[in-house]
Amino acid sequence: MKIPQMIAAEFRRLTASPMSIVALIALMCVPVLYGGLYLWANQNPYANLNKIPAAIVVDDSGTTVDGKTVNYGDEVADELIRDGSFDWHRVESGSAASGVDDSKYDFSITFPADFSEALASASTSSPHRATVTLTTNDTNSYLASTIGTQAAEKIRTSIVKKVNQQAAEQFLLGLADIRSNLVSAVDGANKLVDGSETARSGASTLADGTSQLATGSQQLSDALAQLSSGAGQVSDGAAQVAAGNDQLAAKAGQAGSAAAQLAADAPAVGQKLLAQLQQAGATQEQLDQVSAALGTIDAKVQDGNAQVQTLVGQVNQLAAGADQVASGASQVASGSTQAAGGAAQLADGSKQAATGASQLRDGLTTLHDGTATLRDGLTSGVDQIPDNSPSLQKKQATTIADPVNLKNDSITSAGTYGAGLAPFFVALAGWIGIYALFLIVKPVSRRAITALHSPVKITLAGWLTPGLLGAIQMVGLFAIVSGALGFRIDNPLGMYGLMALASLTFAAIILALNVWLGSVGQFLGLVLMVLQLVTAGGTFPWQTLPGPLAALHHVLPMSYAVDGIRQLMYGGNPATAWADAGVLGLWLLIALLVSAIGVTRMTHFRTLRDLRPSLIG
Repeated sequence: MKIPQMIAAEFRRLTASPMSIVALIALMCVPVLYGGLYLWANQNPYANLNKIPAAIVVDDSGTTVDGKTVNYGDEVADELIRDGSFDWHRVESGSAASGVDDSKYDFSITFPADFSEALASASTSSPHRATVTLTTNDTNSYLASTIGTQAAEKIRTSIVKKVNQQAAEQFLLGLADIRSNLVSAVDGANKLVDGSETARSGASTLADGTSQLATGSQQLSDALAQLSSGAGQVSDGAAQVAAGNDQLAAKAGQAGSAAAQLAADAPAVGQKLLAQLQQAGATQEQLDQVSAALGTIDAKVQDGNAQVQTLVGQVNQLAAGADQVASGASQVASGSTQAAGGAAQLADGSKQAATGASQLRDGLTTLHDGTATLRDGLTSGVDQIPDNSPSLQKKQATTIADPVNLKNDSITSAGTYGAGLAPFFVALAGWIGIYALFLIVKPVSRRAITALHSPVKITLAGWLTPGLLGAIQMVGLFAIVSGALGFRIDNPLGMYGLMALASLTFAAIILALNVWLGSVGQFLGLVLMVLQLVTAGGTFPWQTLPGPLAALHHVLPMSYAVDGIRQLMYGGNPATAWADAGVLGLWLLIALLVSAIGVTRMTHFRTLRDLRPSLIG
């Protein structure tokens, strides 16, 4: 008996009666029903989130910002309702609580009374965070609660963006005011620099003048000191001259008195002489001669007295003048002494003035340099602050509030949630379909074992019967995935080829279990399905699995079936798909080899288990 004949005999057995045909058709439809219905139900659930009922509670009492009354809670609630991402219902807090509790609403969002006040507090001296309360109830649906959490996070992000944009607008407006004020400050700094330059120039002139004044006042002080010394000497000499003149005047006065007395007494003395001469017997001629001589002498005495009196007057004038000179010289000496003292003080003061003027000049130079630095710094500050228009400021505020635009530049894309699950459920449906077929398909023909001694032919016939049926199951499932559900498939031929290879591999594995363990092997096929269900990485990444299960991910065949179907369905790396197909092929060969060894044992030996009827089939 050849392999096709053995396969045909098994098909005749499977279709021997109407009930057998119904049973075969029902089992053939298992993968289609399992995979198709599940993927249909989860084809694109995120497109129907607007049917999920959710409650919004706005207890916000509002606040005042820049003299305007605002209520951010109302604004956010209105935006959510207009957006329509969920079936929002704006209700009171009591209705929301009872609605989430009795499953009327899947979750609720509550904006408290201080919501607006807290958002506005960011620009006050007592900033604090606003609170948004998300209320969920996992008895409604765990995924609904998860979706609600994601929705609340998006709401929070939207609120943060709104607040950040307002804060950025205020900041940019303030920055524009600062720039305007800096421009004014630059103008003032330019004037200050010009003024400090003028002041520095005047201070330099003042320093030069005060230096010259100090030099001149020192020379004046030295000259006045010399003058004071000379004036003192003159005063002393004048005092001595005045004293001598006073003595001379006294002597002259005495001489004048004596001359005046002599002039006054001369006539009487002459008469007395003449009387004595007359008594002595002098002749008249002698008396006349004596009288003439006395007249001459009296005239000379009188003339001499007049001259003496004139000289006395002149001496007296000289003495008075000398006294005046002495007094004046004394005053000059005193004044020159005072002038010398004042000149010395002037010299000291002018030196101090020169030093102060020099310091003033240096200080004004520093001030000029400082004002120039201030001007340059202010100018640099103005240059660094852009002069933006109000419209540009608004765009900048929008960018600052939401600076990152996430661009999804994916290498491949599943498209929808259902398409993302399709590789996993296609592979799982393939295993379930093969497992179900082995409920009615005989792993090996007992007749063939008895009649033939060709383990290879028996093994291939036992494998190809469910394998071919499994390939037909994959045709139906592929039609559902690509046609009825409309999932995009990048490589249809390659994907179906891998689906068929996976089905053939699963058939070989379950065949080997049945050949060696019979009904126990059939049960282990169910256990192996469960292990692959959790280790294949069809829903969550396999890296999230516990260590032992993660290790099984790299061993069990369904992991490679899921990965290969993904690569071919989404347009991934063909080399990876070929590698996955290679692993499946290796499992296929090993399973067939193990089955052949088991069949060989059955053709040469009989065990008690072989004589007992199987619990299944």
